[in-house]
Amino acid sequence: MSKERARRRAEREAEQARQAAVRAEREARLARRRERAGRLAALLPGRPVRIAGQRGIMARRRRTQNGVVAVLFLIVQVIAWLLWSSWSARLGVLILSLLLVPVLVTVAFDRRS
Repeated sequence: MSKERARRRAEREAEQARQAAVRAEREARLARRRERAGRLAALLPGRPVRIAGQRGIMARRRRTQNGVVAVLFLIVQVIAWLLWSSWSARLGVLILSLLLVPVLVTVAFDRRS
Protein backbone atom coordinates (compact mmCIF):
# COMPACT_ATOMS: atom_id res chain seq x y z
CA MET A 1 0.00 0.00 0.00
CA SER A 2 2.76 2.49 0.85
CA LYS A 3 4.47 1.79 -2.47
CA GLU A 4 1.25 2.76 -4.27
CA ARG A 5 0.97 5.97 -2.24
CA ALA A 6 4.59 6.79 -2.90
CA ARG A 7 4.07 6.23 -6.63
CA ARG A 8 0.99 8.47 -6.67
CA ARG A 9 2.81 11.12 -4.65
CA ALA A 10 5.72 10.97 -7.09
CA GLU A 11 3.29 11.35 -10.00
CA ARG A 12 1.64 14.33 -8.31
CA GLU A 13 4.98 15.94 -7.60
CA ALA A 14 6.12 15.36 -11.18
CA GLU A 15 2.89 16.93 -12.49
CA GLN A 16 3.31 19.90 -10.14
CA ALA A 17 6.92 20.32 -11.25
CA ARG A 18 5.86 20.20 -14.91
CA GLN A 19 3.13 22.79 -14.31
CA ALA A 20 5.60 24.97 -12.39
CA ALA A 21 8.04 24.79 -15.31
CA VAL A 22 5.29 25.75 -17.78
CA ARG A 23 4.22 28.62 -15.52
CA ALA A 24 7.81 29.81 -15.10
CA GLU A 25 8.35 29.78 -18.88
CA ARG A 26 5.12 31.72 -19.42
CA GLU A 27 6.11 34.30 -16.79
CA ALA A 28 9.60 34.62 -18.27
CA ARG A 29 8.12 35.17 -21.74
CA LEU A 30 5.77 37.82 -20.33
CA ALA A 31 8.66 39.53 -18.51
CA ARG A 32 10.71 39.61 -21.74
CA ARG A 33 7.74 41.07 -23.62
CA ARG A 34 7.24 43.74 -20.94
CA GLU A 35 10.92 44.63 -21.05
CA ARG A 36 10.87 44.98 -24.85
CA ALA A 37 7.75 47.14 -24.63
CA GLY A 38 9.42 49.28 -21.95
CA ARG A 39 12.54 49.79 -24.07
CA LEU A 40 10.41 50.69 -27.08
CA ALA A 41 8.32 53.12 -25.01
CA ALA A 42 11.50 54.78 -23.76
CA LEU A 43 12.54 55.48 -27.35
CA LEU A 44 9.21 57.06 -28.30
CA PRO A 45 8.33 60.63 -27.36
CA GLY A 46 5.96 61.12 -24.46
CA ARG A 47 2.39 60.22 -25.20
CA PRO A 48 -0.50 62.31 -23.90
CA VAL A 49 -2.41 60.95 -20.95
CA ARG A 50 -5.64 59.27 -21.98
CA ILE A 51 -8.65 60.86 -20.35
CA ALA A 52 -11.65 58.68 -19.71
CA GLY A 53 -14.66 59.52 -21.85
CA GLN A 54 -17.84 60.89 -20.40
CA ARG A 55 -20.60 58.45 -19.61
CA GLY A 56 -24.23 58.77 -18.77
CA ILE A 57 -27.46 59.70 -20.47
CA MET A 58 -26.46 63.25 -21.42
CA ALA A 59 -23.14 62.14 -22.93
CA ARG A 60 -24.82 59.32 -24.84
CA ARG A 61 -27.47 61.72 -26.14
CA ARG A 62 -24.82 64.20 -27.26
CA ARG A 63 -22.85 61.46 -29.05
CA THR A 64 -26.03 60.34 -30.81
CA GLN A 65 -26.85 63.90 -31.84
CA ASN A 66 -23.32 64.45 -33.14
CA GLY A 67 -23.56 61.24 -35.13
CA VAL A 68 -26.87 62.29 -36.66
CA VAL A 69 -25.44 65.68 -37.59
CA ALA A 70 -22.38 64.06 -39.19
CA VAL A 71 -24.51 61.64 -41.21
CA LEU A 72 -26.82 64.43 -42.38
CA PHE A 73 -23.80 66.54 -43.35
CA LEU A 74 -22.40 63.67 -45.41
CA ILE A 75 -25.77 63.04 -47.06
CA VAL A 76 -26.02 66.70 -48.07
CA GLN A 77 -22.50 66.58 -49.52
CA VAL A 78 -23.21 63.39 -51.49
CA ILE A 79 -26.44 64.83 -52.89
CA ALA A 80 -24.60 68.01 -53.89
CA TRP A 81 -21.91 65.97 -55.65
CA LEU A 82 -24.54 63.95 -57.49
CA LEU A 83 -26.73 66.91 -58.51
CA TRP A 84 -24.11 69.43 -59.62
CA SER A 85 -21.11 68.80 -61.77
CA SER A 86 -19.51 72.22 -61.34
CA TRP A 87 -16.84 72.51 -58.70
CA SER A 88 -17.98 75.95 -57.65
CA ALA A 89 -21.44 74.67 -56.73
CA ARG A 90 -19.98 71.76 -54.80
CA LEU A 91 -17.57 74.06 -52.98
CA GLY A 92 -20.39 76.49 -52.25
CA VAL A 93 -22.51 73.73 -50.70
CA LEU A 94 -19.55 72.60 -48.63
CA ILE A 95 -18.84 76.10 -47.30
CA LEU A 96 -22.52 76.81 -46.68
CA SER A 97 -22.88 73.49 -44.85
CA LEU A 98 -19.85 74.20 -42.69
CA LEU A 99 -21.28 77.58 -41.76
CA LEU A 100 -24.81 76.35 -41.07
CA VAL A 101 -24.05 73.18 -39.11
CA PRO A 102 -23.25 75.01 -35.83
CA VAL A 103 -26.35 77.16 -36.22
CA LEU A 104 -28.59 74.17 -36.85
CA VAL A 105 -27.06 72.23 -33.96
CA THR A 106 -27.67 75.17 -31.63
CA VAL A 107 -31.25 75.62 -32.78
CA ALA A 108 -32.20 71.95 -33.04
CA PHE A 109 -30.53 70.63 -29.88
CA ASP A 110 -30.63 73.80 -27.72
CA ARG A 111 -26.88 73.90 -27.06
CA ARG A 112 -26.54 77.49 -25.86
CA SER A 113 -24.01 76.83 -23.14
